[in-house]
Parts: sequence; C-alpha cells; structure tokens
Amino acid sequence: MVHPTVQVAGPRVSQWGEGPIWWDNTLLYVDIEGHDLVRLDPATGEETAWTVGERIGTVVPRASGGVVYAGDNGIIAFDPASGTKQTLADPEPDKRPDNRFNDGKCDPAGRFWAGTISLVKKTGDASLYMLDLDGQLQTKLPEVTNSNGLCWNAARTVMYYIDTPTKQVSAFDYDDTTGAISHRRTVVDTGALGLEGSPDGMTIDAEDKIWVAFCHGGSVRRFDPESGEVLVKVDVPAVETTACAFGGPNLERLFVTTGIKKGADEPDGGKVFVIDGLGVQGAPAFAFQG
Repeated sequence: MVHPTVQVAGPRVSQWGEGPIWWDNTLLYVDIEGHDLVRLDPATGEETAWTVGERIGTVVPRASGGVVYAGDNGIIAFDPASGTKQTLADPEPDKRPDNRFNDGKCDPAGRFWAGTISLVKKTGDASLYMLDLDGQLQTKLPEVTNSNGLCWNAARTVMYYIDTPTKQVSAFDYDDTTGAISHRRTVVDTGALGLEGSPDGMTIDAEDKIWVAFCHGGSVRRFDPESGEVLVKVDVPAVETTACAFGGPNLERLFVTTGIKKGADEPDGGKVFVIDGLGVQGAPAFAFQG
C-alpha cells in the first residue's frame, strides 16, 4: 500500500504547464500559452525561464548541446545560453493553420517523436511525426486529433501512445533499430473504465507500468498495460493536470505539470507538483542524438 504525498515543487504559475522531463538533475518543462521554456531545480526551488516567442508544446535535451522543442513553428533547435534558434522541420506550415505541435519525447535510440494538435478539434487533422537522426522527418501516424503522451518499455519493443479524444492508450510493436511501429492495439480504455477527465501526458516506470495525467480530471493514475487496470490513483490539487515525469536522484519522485482552469478557485493551478512516497522508480529520459 502506497501513501503518496503531493506538494508544490516550484513558485512559477504557468498558464499551461506541459512536457516535463528530468535531465541533468533539473526538471525541464514548458508553459505552452506563456511561450516559455522553464528549468526547475527542485533542490533549491529556483526556476529559470526562456521566452521563445511562440507556443511551445514540448522540449527534449540535445546530446550535442542545447535543447530541441516543438511548437507553433515546427521543430526548433534552441540554445538557451545564446538564444539562437535553428528550424529542423516544419511539416504543417500552411496547409493546417489551426494546428501546432503538442507533446513529444525521444525514443531510446534518440529520435525525436512529436505530434500536432488541432486547436479547433477537427477530428483526424493532426499527425504524429518522428525526426530521425539524419534530420529527415517521417509521418508515423496520420489522422490523429490531439497527439499526446508517449513512452517506451524497458525492452525497447513497445511504444505507448495517447490521442486524447479517443480516451485510450494505444500500444505498438516498436523496432528500436529503425523506429518502425506496427500492430496497434488498445491497452487502456479510460472511457470504458468511466474515469473522469481525459488522458494527457504519460510516462513509464522501471516496472513497465504506465502513469497517465488526466486533464480536466485533477489526477495521475498508474496502469498495468497488460491488464488495462488502474493500480494507483493520486489526486492533484489542480483540475488541469497535464503531464508527469519521474525525477529526483533515484528517479523516485513524480513531477506533475498543470494548467490554469479559467474560473476555478484553485490557488495552485498552473504550478508544478511533486508526488513522493510512490515506492517505485521511473525510467530515464533520452536526449535527441541528431
């Protein structure tokens, strides 16, 4: 039986916090609507923000230095130290003006996966893309609506994925050598389970169990992807719970980003929370190797 505790991890109030990733003993995350990349040092509570001038959906570290983010204007290499930017790919510049990049992560081989969202909720108008190590962009899944959480199992044979309006977590057979995905199936159906809120960001722990943040649901849940059952639920004091990532010295702390719900009486909405006492470790994150 776990007895988790939930507390605020930093002072910043983001309009819409998202995309947390633990790297170099700090938490990187984004404020989508605030147009900021943020770095939080949980040991001191100190936060540093860089304004990037566009909505920014996700960020990953880059092995060669700096970071790669995806947002309104495609996939961008960004050096926080100098402020320099380089566009690496922009698959939807003109044909889909109501789309922007949303969630994303690097796979174990260091390829960057990021998907778009239809801001007008046009079903099937968005896609999941993969930026390969040679800089080539591939469309991996067309006809999604709100591309969201991604993670991979420890054996590097399965990729989990969320297209939020489906209220499902899908699994794919994953080839770590090529990045190929196949054999899509549903492993968790949150709609069928009657769970409040919509599945948003996702991470995985060292036992290959998946953790999903529930937007509009104020909670994070741990699922067994083999059985589809809920193993743990932790309530978060912000209804717009957006994403989660393990961090801390032993990857034993679960950091959770949130957004501000308009009209809600939530003094801590938009803050980052940390959940301790879960009794499980997370899996390490991966940097972009291109």
